[in-house]
Amino acid sequence: MKQFLGPFNKNNPILVQILGVCSALAVTAQLKPAVIMSLSVIAVCGAGNFIISLIRKTIPPRIRIIVQLVIVAALVILVDQILQAFYFEMSKFLSVFVGLIITNCIIMGRIEGFALSNPPIPSLLDGIANGIGYGIVLVIVGFVRELLGSGTIWNHPVIPPSFYEMGYINNGLMILPPMALIIVGTLIWVQNGINQEN
Repeated sequence: MKQFLGPFNKNNPILVQILGVCSALAVTAQLKPAVIMSLSVIAVCGAGNFIISLIRKTIPPRIRIIVQLVIVAALVILVDQILQAFYFEMSKFLSVFVGLIITNCIIMGRIEGFALSNPPIPSLLDGIANGIGYGIVLVIVGFVRELLGSGTIWNHPVIPPSFYEMGYINNGLMILPPMALIIVGTLIWVQNGINQEN
């Protein structure tokens, strides 16, 4: 349980390990792509860990990285095809970032650091937990950026028209990548403070 809950707090892949930050900056201008990317990473990380753990004793050490990349790439292609079949517009929106899941250091790090030396079920849980930890950060950043940058949540207006009549203006800076970096930096700062207190 401690291993499973770690990525949600004290061992979060983005806020503590500083992994997977690039996609956190790229796909969080709106909440919907952040959620889709989170679900994609959870699926690939969990399945990748599980498969590698199943075959870990048969992988020759000299080609383990190649085997890992092939398995993760196959899973990413599967996720991409599912997105194209059922969520084509979102697939177009995420475009290259889904493919970059292959090189996401969270996935490769968990495979190297956990799945290669642990049984399949704990490896599956570890992959899912790290994917969820990553997803939590993406959803928070996507929520804040869409709300303050566009005045919407999931593309639905949430700020009353009366606010705009009183002079409220959406903050266009929030939908630019530097603001994602600032929000992630703020979350890292808060997480470090919490970890130091504990």
